[in-house]
Amino acid sequence: MLGLMQDRPLMISAILRHAARNHAAQEVVSKTVAGKLHRYGYAEMERRSRRLARVLQRLGIGDHDRVGTLAWNGFRHMELYYGVSGMRAICHTINPRLSPDDIAFIVNDGGDKLLFADLTFAPLLEALAPRIAGCVRAVVMMADADEMPTLPLPAGMDLLCYETLMAASDEAYDWPEFDERTASSLCYTSGTTGKPKGVLYSHRSTVLHAYAVNSADVFGLRSVHRVLPVVPMFHVNAWGTPYSAPMAGAALVMPGRHLDGASLTALMNSERVTMSAGVPTIWMGLLQHLRASGERLETVKRLVIGGSACPRLLLEAFDAEYGVTVDHAWGMTETSPLGTYNVPKASNADLAGDDLTRLREKQGRGIFGIDMKIVGDDGATLPWDGATSGNLMVRGPWVCGAYFGQAPGSACDAEGWFATGDVATIDPDGYMEITDRSKDVIKSGGEWISSIMLENLAVSHPDVAEAAIISVAHPKWDERPLLLVVPMPGRTIDAASVMAVYEGRVPRWWLPDDVVTVSELPHTATGKLHKLSLREKYRDHLLTPAPSIE
Repeated sequence: MLGLMQDRPLMISAILRHAARNHAAQEVVSKTVAGKLHRYGYAEMERRSRRLARVLQRLGIGDHDRVGTLAWNGFRHMELYYGVSGMRAICHTINPRLSPDDIAFIVNDGGDKLLFADLTFAPLLEALAPRIAGCVRAVVMMADADEMPTLPLPAGMDLLCYETLMAASDEAYDWPEFDERTASSLCYTSGTTGKPKGVLYSHRSTVLHAYAVNSADVFGLRSVHRVLPVVPMFHVNAWGTPYSAPMAGAALVMPGRHLDGASLTALMNSERVTMSAGVPTIWMGLLQHLRASGERLETVKRLVIGGSACPRLLLEAFDAEYGVTVDHAWGMTETSPLGTYNVPKASNADLAGDDLTRLREKQGRGIFGIDMKIVGDDGATLPWDGATSGNLMVRGPWVCGAYFGQAPGSACDAEGWFATGDVATIDPDGYMEITDRSKDVIKSGGEWISSIMLENLAVSHPDVAEAAIISVAHPKWDERPLLLVVPMPGRTIDAASVMAVYEGRVPRWWLPDDVVTVSELPHTATGKLHKLSLREKYRDHLLTPAPSIE
């Protein structure tokens, strides 16, 4: 027997309709490419999104067609999120920080018919256009008519102006309802170990993810909050904030392209931001700016860190020096992205000092909807004892079942578990801690060493701005850890002093065999350390010793 409740599909457009009706004047504030501030309310955003849907219809976009975006966090990108998905097409966000080869592959693999782009990316588009002419019929610059660039495009590919199209359109559009499992948006992985792979989200998965993100033990957004997503909208849908904020009626403050400490501080204070989310490198830059300038965050209460492990320095410094709580989260493109979030529970709410910090360093507990386990190399399930490391597996209604263009279920095992590629422990309270990526794990003499823990300890040294631990070849132990460090501006690295931070905190056999000072470390398009290139460069470092200063 089925229940007798109404069966209404979960639609992304319903989030915006709810915000427009119940939080009509709540602001969406955007720092534009030109440096100006644009602001309007959710009601106007909903009207313009309907107008955009009409534009797309007139440009020949139909059901399931892919519409690409090369854009920063801003109001027009928000309109595309809702206008494209709401009309039953697919919003394909593209990471402009990827290589031109990868971007061309992604556009062609996704089969984008239109490409919407911010003015910043005009030079990129000029170089890219001949390589995507087989599928893209028009490039729409997200600008006013008087801002339009001169952009030579191949024959058959039109150059159009966003605001000109919008002015010629109308709002006579009713959001359709359809199967909630219909594809809504497409995001490709960064492709650090091969070609990027497309993750195809649905209306159902997106709405459920937004619900989960807004639960009290996760983002817990309310209509009184003002949220600044630093994480880009081209990176896993800005961790769901373009959906969770309107769902709660919270204000959105979109930072555009400038994410340095000074720019973020000014925007956060002028727009009374209460919460923000981004990767550790962003918050490290913000912390350095605050310390150097003497400025403070006047209204920010919480920063969410994900994408990479959060250094202890950030957890402690923002809390002690600025009264800002730092929450740790974990996810990936394939999990929409949030999978875990770290907040206290009753059994550990009284922790203090180092015990509390140690708990906060973990990636957190699985949020409702995410099932999680760790397994050994033989596939056997391992205990949640906080000590045993294993391969992290997840499943849930917003977890990838297959990559774009591949057979349904092909990304999972027979029981529906998705292998994340992370190595982790889970403690008896359910707190998961990433100890390594499987491709980065260091196995010395048959025993695992956590590169993440060694990196986080290294950046606690006052002279170290950034650190990377990689495995390098060793004649006796097969692999040993090598520490690469970037000094703080104006500082020099004393290797013995840096090594001293490990004393009494890790087993002696974990200690790096050498410390190499470098001017910078390579990063992927999503801001993570590009360890593959580092391993290739330094793999024989201990076999043919070189100077430790470069």
